[in-house]
Amino acid sequence: MSKNEPTSMSSNRPYLLRAIYDWISDNDLTPYVLVDASIEGVRVPPQVIKNGQVVLNLAMRAVANLDLGNEWISFSARFSGVSQTINIPVHAVLALYAQENGQGMMFPAEEGGDNPPPDMPDDAPPAPSADQGDKPKRGAPHLRVVK
Repeated sequence: MSKNEPTSMSSNRPYLLRAIYDWISDNDLTPYVLVDASIEGVRVPPQVIKNGQVVLNLAMRAVANLDLGNEWISFSARFSGVSQTINIPVHAVLALYAQENGQGMMFPAEEGGDNPPPDMPDDAPPAPSADQGDKPKRGAPHLRVVK
């Protein structure tokens, strides 16, 4: 078996999301997820969407039945006192970070969902924002998706 490189590997995004979520939680911080609400399949209350994006608290005290799956993130949460089921395609996640200090990981926007191109490291936009020390995640302009 020479050069056993698969041509269609699954996305590494769900694995990274689970690892970053565990890292943030293990450090007693609050995991927040930034989602591109314009992606098909995103089910969140419309009133929480700002500039086409939504930031959601994923802490165990804030959600119920959290499932960080390979294709979908789903959970129940209360908005204005009403429990709602939230469904987010994994490829709609733009960032997962700790609310308290902004540390975490940004993800490049994926056009088709699962399989990012193999040369993804050339995608430079996430790199300049990686030093999230001064909490730029509070405002959407630092994480705007350019299409």
